[in-house]
Amino acid sequence: MPSDKFASQAGLFDEQQLAQHTPMMQQYLRIKSEHPNILLFYRMGDFYELFYDDAKRAAQLLDISLTARGKSGGDPIPMAGVPYHAVEGYLAKLVKLGQSVAICEQVGDPATSKGPVERKVARIVTPGTITDEALLDDRRDNLLAAIWQGKEGFGYATLELSSGRFSLSELKNEEALLAELQRTQPAELLYPEGMAALHLIEQRRGLRRRPEWEFDLQTAITQLNQQFGTRELSGFGVDKAELGLCAAGCVIQYVKDTQRAALPHIRAIRLETQSDTVQMDAATRRNLELTQNLAGSLDNTLASVLDKTSTAMGSRLLQRWLHRPLTDIQTLTRRQDSIAALLDADLQELRDYLKQVGDIERVLGRLALRSARPRDFARLRQAFGQLPAIRSFLATLDCPPLHSLAGEINEFPELLDLLERAIIDNPPVLIRDGGVIAPGYHAELDELRALSKGATDYLALLEEREKQRTDIPTLKVGFNKVHGYYIEVSRGYADLVPAEYVRRQTLKNNERYIIPELKEYEDKVLTSQGRALALEKQLYDALFDTLLPQLFELQLSGAALAELDVLCNLADCAQLYDYHRPAFSQEPGIQYDRGRHAVVEQVLTEPFIANPLALGHKRRMLIITGPNMGGKSTYMRQTALIALMACIGSYVPAENAKIGPIDRIFTRIGASDDLASGRSTFMVEMTETANILNNATANSLVLMDEIGRGTSTYDGLSLAWATACYLAEQLNAFTLFATHYFEMTQLAESMESLANVHLDAVEHEEGISFMHAVQEGAADRSYGLQVAMLAGVPRPVIQAARQKLFELEQSDTRPPTSAPGPVPSQLDFIQQDDPLRKALKSLNPDELTPRQALEALYSLKRLGQD
Repeated sequence: MPSDKFASQAGLFDEQQLAQHTPMMQQYLRIKSEHPNILLFYRMGDFYELFYDDAKRAAQLLDISLTARGKSGGDPIPMAGVPYHAVEGYLAKLVKLGQSVAICEQVGDPATSKGPVERKVARIVTPGTITDEALLDDRRDNLLAAIWQGKEGFGYATLELSSGRFSLSELKNEEALLAELQRTQPAELLYPEGMAALHLIEQRRGLRRRPEWEFDLQTAITQLNQQFGTRELSGFGVDKAELGLCAAGCVIQYVKDTQRAALPHIRAIRLETQSDTVQMDAATRRNLELTQNLAGSLDNTLASVLDKTSTAMGSRLLQRWLHRPLTDIQTLTRRQDSIAALLDADLQELRDYLKQVGDIERVLGRLALRSARPRDFARLRQAFGQLPAIRSFLATLDCPPLHSLAGEINEFPELLDLLERAIIDNPPVLIRDGGVIAPGYHAELDELRALSKGATDYLALLEEREKQRTDIPTLKVGFNKVHGYYIEVSRGYADLVPAEYVRRQTLKNNERYIIPELKEYEDKVLTSQGRALALEKQLYDALFDTLLPQLFELQLSGAALAELDVLCNLADCAQLYDYHRPAFSQEPGIQYDRGRHAVVEQVLTEPFIANPLALGHKRRMLIITGPNMGGKSTYMRQTALIALMACIGSYVPAENAKIGPIDRIFTRIGASDDLASGRSTFMVEMTETANILNNATANSLVLMDEIGRGTSTYDGLSLAWATACYLAEQLNAFTLFATHYFEMTQLAESMESLANVHLDAVEHEEGISFMHAVQEGAADRSYGLQVAMLAGVPRPVIQAARQKLFELEQSDTRPPTSAPGPVPSQLDFIQQDDPLRKALKSLNPDELTPRQALEALYSLKRLGQD
């Protein structure tokens, strides 16, 4: 069997095949057989090495050198490696590419090992289970998710391992699942073998196929009860959500397999329902550009404008709020009251305290996994120092919701005192080399350190004494990790070396010696250093034991601080951007004065033109007409964003805003080919339209932009007409319907709930100025040719288009406007040529003499009379 195949199919080999390899490679292959589908980082000295196919993949993914080590079956064994001290950077790159890595460490003692040092996989790094600070994007949730497909829909579960936030939901159809995937954007997605709806996820990164037994319901219930220390799950309100529990069981099984450690911070699971949120499908989330723009980047999104948070955990919470706007008026009113109180306070003082708190949410996650580093303890110490000041600040405000929030922020004076005594002011990154525990914390450690530090003085005295005794001016006393302490003498003075000097090492120009006194001191010092380091690690581990019993209270405080950060941030935005408090009403509708688009107004260099909106019981649909680039899409989107911001409790970029009940927001704005699924632009448009028409209700906000553009004129107009009628008459939804089909404006004559508005433009000297002001009534034209001219379309094309437009306007017979029904045959765009047109087309005035021009004129006159 070829060596590459041998390694890549590890687990299929037998002992006879193993015997062909060295003991070390036998150990490697046995460990690799337990992790056949992921990269294995195998620790050898100062490097993590990879072999066979793993080496080839890593060399390609990480752009590192591919070498060889020894032979297998006569062929060199491919090998690649990365330095252990720089491994986090390589892991970060692999995780971003959706790769998983098993980290295999030396656990045996090389001094006592016979054969290869014992090694074990210490952890498995996967995209959805990382907690290391260097591997995470601190401003985004990093979710592990699982899907289970049943007869009645889908179960979906997510876990944010760094915070312990665990939730499940049940989704009735594919559209709901796609919306949830768009909302959560999991870094890693587990799915069962044989999943029928694989087409929904096959384009995503971080996919992990799992055996179906990991989704077994009874196994899931047992696993979750074990994790939470409960007998049943009814206390979490999830016991009836069987599809979701199947997914959650797979998640907890996977995390236990990869982390190989206790997970004390995962204490509960929450059922997420759609009844308490304003629902948005995947297309709506994309089109509104909440946290990611249409180009896939984070610039010019609603989150980028609103996110002025002081902590990374606050930033992540704000994004969760944006993707889960609420319908609960009481919760939203409490948030508004908090923002109002913070606007009257010294915001900067509170924000300064919060900046010092930092991202304790993720620090606590690493604490729970016992992977917290020295600087994590320093961050906790700094955060604990701010808590009394934050509580005192909130106590001065006349705001019950903020007082309630302050009650969830505990003070931890004992832990603060412990960390102040235990950890030095600026600890190193790792505990590995010591120097973390503060002087005075532990008497024995101080004694061992004093003995080690005293070596410097002793060696200086020894060196000076030996120089005088031997009369060798170049004599030096030194130390290295390989040979220990030594006395170094240059070769020119070799004849002066005393007889009691024992040669330890020969260099090119020097000789190194040892004497009994120095050897005895070396043993004493090195023993003390080793004992000091071992004791320091014990004391460091003991800190975990002291802090972990209070982990739950610490997590509650972290969650309250994150919420306070978001509220403080929204108050800051209201002050900075001139936002106003919206009112909530039980009466259906959306009204506001001087509304603006929260993102566009920040991008524009000129002032944003604010506009009003009025949708209510008797005015449920606006037909919006006007020129391209006139601002129709901006006006529609700003309405959705104003409503959404109100439904997270934020102030909004509008005056006198009044928001009635909203259950869903839909957008049908723009489209492009979905080549991967074999769908044209028009098919995408119609699919999104069908989803709206099948799911919108009387309390839904619907944005429809240019329905019917992807097909012929009459087909498109008929579809737009029928869609508008259905939304207005059957669904009664609140709708903003932008169109270039002016025939649509006639609907207002027969439907009381429908009104026309338009965005105007002024034409001048073959140019055009967009007014961006919304006015009542229908527009009289679309100014398409003027916009084309602004875009740089060649003048001859514009002139030809003007001529064709004139001909079409003279000859076109419009379709019926009373109701949808049969329409005439397609407009004959290519009309029959006539002799006069041919003659005109053949003339070139610039090449005619005056006589020829006069003759051509008479000729054209005769043709026109025929």
